Amino acid sequence: MARTVGIGLQSFEKIQQRQCFYVDKTKFIKEWWENLDDVTLITRPRRFGKTLTISMTEQFFSIKYAGRGELFEGLSIWEDEKYRKLQGTYPVISLSFANVKETSYESTVQRINQIFTNLYYEYSFLLEGDALLFDEKEDFRSISKGMPEIMATMALHQLSRFLYKYYHKKVIILLDEYDTPMQEAYVNGYWEELVSFTRSLFNSTFKTNPYLNRAIMTGITRVSRESIFSDLNNLEVVTTTSEKYADCFGFTEEEVFTALDEFGMSDRKQEVKNWYDGFIFGNHTDIYNPWSVLNYLDKRKVGAYWANSSSNSLAGKLIREGSKEVKQRLEGLMRGEAFRVEIDEQIVYGELNTKRNSVWSLLLASGYLKVLQVEYMETAGRWYHTLALTNREVRMMFENMIRGWFSEQDENYNDFIKALLADDLKAMNYYMNKMALAMFSAFDTGNKPSEAAEPERFYHGFVLGLLVDLADRYAVTSNRESGFGRYDVMLEPKKDDDGIILEFKVQDMEDEKELADTVKAALQQIEKKKYETILMEKGISREKIRKYGFAFCGKKVLIGTAV
Repeated sequence: MARTVGIGLQSFEKIQQRQCFYVDKTKFIKEWWENLDDVTLITRPRRFGKTLTISMTEQFFSIKYAGRGELFEGLSIWEDEKYRKLQGTYPVISLSFANVKETSYESTVQRINQIFTNLYYEYSFLLEGDALLFDEKEDFRSISKGMPEIMATMALHQLSRFLYKYYHKKVIILLDEYDTPMQEAYVNGYWEELVSFTRSLFNSTFKTNPYLNRAIMTGITRVSRESIFSDLNNLEVVTTTSEKYADCFGFTEEEVFTALDEFGMSDRKQEVKNWYDGFIFGNHTDIYNPWSVLNYLDKRKVGAYWANSSSNSLAGKLIREGSKEVKQRLEGLMRGEAFRVEIDEQIVYGELNTKRNSVWSLLLASGYLKVLQVEYMETAGRWYHTLALTNREVRMMFENMIRGWFSEQDENYNDFIKALLADDLKAMNYYMNKMALAMFSAFDTGNKPSEAAEPERFYHGFVLGLLVDLADRYAVTSNRESGFGRYDVMLEPKKDDDGIILEFKVQDMEDEKELADTVKAALQQIEKKKYETILMEKGISREKIRKYGFAFCGKKVLIGTAV
């Protein structure tokens, strides 16, 4: 009989006590312990078992769980007598920043202070007896939600010292989702303020802490050493491209297929592979997203479980406001293509809008992209990664994200699409102007965006919308060679529809007095460059090819067609 799937359970103890479905990942404990690294930072996408791993590690080592070996009976770690003797023998400080999602710096510090205060409550027994001096007990009692920042940054260091004095053993510190406050700080505009606080906290906790045995931090991103880890030369960073612990997070294909056998769904292996396979950690391919697999086992049907478990707001913001190049590359990814790019796995939140390839580093760390190939170019001294969308579920997430860009103008956008398909020029002009007026700012960024840049940003976002919404009827491409140049947008029919060519042009006030002149110039370019060549080579007659010129002046648009 198949075990019960406990959706959302992140406590190792609860899973074992309730005898829920669990894939044995306890070999991580042995691998981590024997690596002897002082401080280990492990980055993995959300919902990939980081919190459960922290829970498992705490309950294996913590003195609070001494004598609880039954939690690990039957698992791989319990086969080794040496590790059976280690269980429950260390003081462990375990905490999470997963819920630190505030909109201001002040409330973020207060939230972190509350986490530290609650942590101290757990160890209030230290105030009894003679292990701590009178002044140390006063320091202990001073930890509160409103404590000064300088005290807060030393809170974990001090607690380590108190526990060491009580147990005469150095502590293990486990910090889950360390980067959540930093992501919120970037989105809400207080990144620079939080950097100083975080750097001081991490320095006192992980660097200048003589009471630390070793530590683990987990998160989604590898925040740059320069910003918050500048003093930590004892940090071992394990990213998605690292070989260490490569199969300790996520499910391997063997583990997934064994689970499907257990649940009587052996005939659905290919369906599950199509949807949830595709993650690559180190040299380990065919890693599956565990959150979606668990939901699939529970509900027995496919769905975008992992993709829909978060708002994906940061990724959406960076792509929507991104450059022409960002949107063009996403367009290729949505068509199943890959691209090659230089990747720096360190995320500098202050540079996400300005550093050229930072958006791809973030999407890779978040699990939305996978690495197909890694190459080192000796001449340039740089590493290049070939990236593609991870799987079908991720593609669906991006489709929904793109549709969301137009959601506030959904009626006008849909009416424009209908008018385009019906070759209704008057309606196309009406709905495009209504939509563009409302949508230009959503595709731009900065305090003083250039009017010349706005149409380009809008147009590339608009192309992505066409690609998603017309996928059943058209293959949508942009900026490709045809004839003697590169067209802006081409809609190649998959059945018996007309082929469509769109050319976008910003009005040149010196040469084009009216928008109608700009439309004429766009249409002349289509003819001069013979953009219809590629459609005609695919058997579409000239009579079934429609050509439109889009002229922009600020947020005003005029669309015309060749007669």
